[in-house]
Amino acid sequence: MSQNLIPERLKKAREQQGITMAEASRRLKLSKIGYCRYEYGERAPSPQIIEVIAQCFHTSVDYLIGYSDDPNPNQIKISQEDEPKLFEIVEFWQQGDVKRNKKLYDYYKKIIGE
Repeated sequence: MSQNLIPERLKKAREQQGITMAEASRRLKLSKIGYCRYEYGERAPSPQIIEVIAQCFHTSVDYLIGYSDDPNPNQIKISQEDEPKLFEIVEFWQQGDVKRNKKLYDYYKKIIGE
């Protein structure tokens, strides 16, 4: 399966985040010129970079490469180093049983007002 980034979708995903090309390059730890080449279609990023971009822009790889028209992310990567408390919550959730997790989910819905 070939992963070719669609530059227009990259631009749209960046704009949905409300950030400039300079900010996008900073968040992705790329040079501004390097990032701009991806968005202008002058250079193709590796599949690994596309995955990092999708995560950073809160979208999916499938959207960025044209396999889906849904820009919503289909996975979330949580780093223990960057988000230790969130990582702990997700780890706790994964180790739980269905009954306990339903109670946690119901409590979450109550907190957010649904």
